[in-house]
This record gives sequence, structure tokens and C-alpha cells, in this order.
Amino acid sequence: MSVVTFSSGPQREEAQAILTIDLGALAENWTLLSARVEPAECGAVVKADAYGTGIEAAVPALAKAGCKTFFVAHASEGVRVRKVAPQATIYVLNGLLPQSIPTLIAHDLRPVLGSMDNVAAWQNVPGMRACALHVDTGMNRLGLAPHDVAGAMSKNIAVDLLMTHFVSSEEASDATNDIQIARFAAIRNAAPHARTSLANSSGLFLPQKPYGDLVRPGYALYGGNPTPDQKNPMRAVVSLEAPLLQIRTIEGGDKVGYNAQWTAKRRTKLATIGIGYADGLPRAAMATDIRPGGEAMVAGVRCPFAGRVSMDLTVIDVSDVTDAALKDARAQLLCEEITVDDLGLRSATIGYEILTRLGARYHRRYI
Repeated sequence: MSVVTFSSGPQREEAQAILTIDLGALAENWTLLSARVEPAECGAVVKADAYGTGIEAAVPALAKAGCKTFFVAHASEGVRVRKVAPQATIYVLNGLLPQSIPTLIAHDLRPVLGSMDNVAAWQNVPGMRACALHVDTGMNRLGLAPHDVAGAMSKNIAVDLLMTHFVSSEEASDATNDIQIARFAAIRNAAPHARTSLANSSGLFLPQKPYGDLVRPGYALYGGNPTPDQKNPMRAVVSLEAPLLQIRTIEGGDKVGYNAQWTAKRRTKLATIGIGYADGLPRAAMATDIRPGGEAMVAGVRCPFAGRVSMDLTVIDVSDVTDAALKDARAQLLCEEITVDDLGLRSATIGYEILTRLGARYHRRYI
């Protein structure tokens, strides 16, 4: 197994935490999903810096696995993808900003048009450059109304992809999925020559198999569970660990952290680690006297957070770890036992936010 260190972030000896990104697992996840949806094409969503894993490392790994189509949110992300995937097809999901048109043209990026204003602006671009058309079938966020699709297609634009976005695909029994599939099918004839795309990560696991011609997994590629009520079929991609900066023992009744929100119920051994909310660890992962918070693994033992998560520091209860095991031990915040979904649940958020907020102060180690 080869290890390559990507140059972003501080060097290992300077960092207080190490983020390991398994590019092999990322590629395997894409391959698994690609096989699942054949003969549809499997693309990859790499917005938000490839869900926090780094565009410059993740995109080449995905391309090597066979991925040919990438989705980003901003044109600036598309420029970064183009530099490492010169032959790829790249779509920009967040619509068309007129000021971004020169960038889109210069780097051969395809905007996903989501309004008639977008259509009008792209119509004025010379050369009939390819674009996608986003139809809103229920999200009420971005996208053309279904009744506008025929009008958009009558304009002088080269639509090569017709797409929509699921509202609740992670809930397989939600009737909204069937409604959206039916609405999309009803407008399909308005763009007969365009490929179709409906499915995000969870959409790939719906019983209706709404794959269309091109699927757009994101979260699942990076190890998130696309089937929340079932065992995660994806391999973990990220792990996060930090050294124990200090260990102390407090007595029952002593308080920990800002505003004294956590009280020791016994004589307690505490360890302080150098990760906080400035590193992307949610402040809501705090533990108080009335609610549990996050956890870390230390020497194979689950160690709960104690008190509030600070900007740069977090305290964990290591009372159940032997002194011998604590020597040279490290705290694992993300690992096989504690997934991004686990940390998200204990932080009153979702694993998507955990991934996309991974901090810039970590030393990044790529496998």
C-alpha cells in the first residue's frame, strides 16, 4: 500500500491532527456504484472540495477508476477539476452567473441552467456550447418549472443533459419519490435528444431504479451511508486522529469546559485533544449534564466528550483507558467505529456537514 502526502495543510510534525483519506476506498466506492447502475453512466459529484477530501487528489483517483463526468457547484471548482481531468465532462450545478461565462468557455465547463434567465444568457454565447437543463420536480430550490421546459428547448441552446434532484431519496418509502419520477417522465419528451439524470447517492438505492442515463453520486463516494436505515454498503474514506495534549484527573462534582456545562459523576480521568470547531468539529458535539455529545476512540475504548467543544480544543473522558494504554495513544475522531454518520448524529447534524467542514489545519495523508 503506497502512501502519498498531499501538500495542502501543515506538515505532519507541525499539525495537531492527521486526516487520512483512502483514495483506494474512494475508487472502490465509485466502481461499486458504477456496476450497480449499468448500463447507465456513473458520474461523481466533487463539489465542496470533493466533500472535504481535496479535488486535486480525489478527481484523479476517480478518473483512474473510470469516471468521465464530474459535477461541481461553482465555476471555480470546475477550473480545479479541469486542471487534473483534462478530458472530463464537467457540469456546474448552481446555474449560470453572467460574470462566470468567460470562465465556463475558457475551461470547457457546462452550466446547469435552472431558469429562463439562465437560458437567455447562455443563448447569447456563440458556438452552441453544451449545457444541462435542471427541472424542478418538487425541491423548490433551483430549476425550471416543468411547463417552462418546452420553451427553454425552443431556444438556440445545446442541451445535452436533462436533470432533476430528489427531495427524499434516502427515505425509500416516501411517496415524493414516485411523484418526482412521474413528473420528470412527463417532461422527458420535451428534450428527446438529451440524456437524463435523476439519481443522487440515495437515489441509486431506490427500488424504482431511477437511473436514467447518468447518475450523480456524491456522499456515498466518500463513505457516507446512502441507506440510513440499513447497513452502510460503502467503504469508509476518511479517518481523523489527534494526539492527547494533556491528561488530568478530576474529582466527582468538578466541572469541565466553558460555562461549566458538564459535571464529573465520579473521579474522572480527562484528556485534552487539539481539535475544535475551528477544525470543523461541530460545536454541537458538546457533552453536557443533560445530553451526551461526541465520542473518540482511544486504545480501542469509546471515550465520550466532556464539556463544550472549544475553538481549538476538546476534552474527552478517558477513565476507562488504562494508564499504560494511554501512553503514546491517539484519539480517533473518525474511524471504523465512529463514522461520519455517527459523528453527525451526535452533533445534531448530518455526515455531509462533517465531511465538507474538514479543517485546513489538518495534515492530510493520502493512501
